Amino acid sequence: MTDDYRAPTPAALASGAMLALVLFVVAAVWASFTIIQPGNVGVVFNRWSGALKTVGQGVAWRIPWITQVQSYPIALRTYSMVARSQEGSAQGDDSIDLPTREGQHIRQDISVTYNTSQDKAADVFRSFRGADIEDIERTFIRRTIITVSQNVAGQMALTDLISNQRTALQDHIQDQLSTQMEKMGFVVDKVNLGASHLPQAIEVQMQQKMAAQQQAQQAEYELQRQQTLAKAKVAEAEGDAQATLVKAKAQAEANRLLQETLNPLLVQSKAIDRWNGILPQFSGSGTVPFVNLTPDLANAHDHAPGAGAR
Repeated sequence: MTDDYRAPTPAALASGAMLALVLFVVAAVWASFTIIQPGNVGVVFNRWSGALKTVGQGVAWRIPWITQVQSYPIALRTYSMVARSQEGSAQGDDSIDLPTREGQHIRQDISVTYNTSQDKAADVFRSFRGADIEDIERTFIRRTIITVSQNVAGQMALTDLISNQRTALQDHIQDQLSTQMEKMGFVVDKVNLGASHLPQAIEVQMQQKMAAQQQAQQAEYELQRQQTLAKAKVAEAEGDAQATLVKAKAQAEANRLLQETLNPLLVQSKAIDRWNGILPQFSGSGTVPFVNLTPDLANAHDHAPGAGAR
């Protein structure tokens, strides 16, 4: 058998060595700098000395395999935990399970806006041993949001969590979360509570309670309306009675004045003035004559003002 193996020639060895050297130089040059994107701050860590320094956006130079560069956001960044898929930082229903003072549970959408300043970036690197921001969000930030939210919600009633105390719940979560995250070098800008998702049984109870409250309000309104109508009728009746009384008093006063002015002589005189001279016909006995022609009345008529000759 013949052996076909041939040893590499010196030229081939030299070419391979040169290629390896070029690749090494390229790798070294590539590893000697890192690009800090806008809105971030870089932390340069020296593995030999343990020194840390921060650099701004742009090119951050480093010694290959000796120094490490990590960037952290100084622009605002939002971590969301919501029920709807594709809307939060994690997939699927990622809303927080919140307990209440009564031992009931609801699911709550929440988002936290935060960042870190350039002077705190080294603290973040030191606290999390150089982990990138995505890893920190999946671990520390997520756990801290859940823990703080559950502790605050557990001291409040269910009706407070979903109605008039939502603002207080949001403010308490933000205050406590700011304290916890500031210890690790982060600054919380804002906590926002989104939709509350109630279990079906609690949803039915709340709807029934709201319906009962609406019915009570309607009954109260109807009672007030009836009371108002009754008061109006009383006022109207009092007005009618007052008007009748005034009218009766006026009529009585008129009758009194008329009675005072109508004496027998005046009545007889007015009757004579209107008499046409024909005596009335009477039948029967005991009939009172229309005109009493006594001397006194005749004289009174003759002397009455305006009496003329007949």
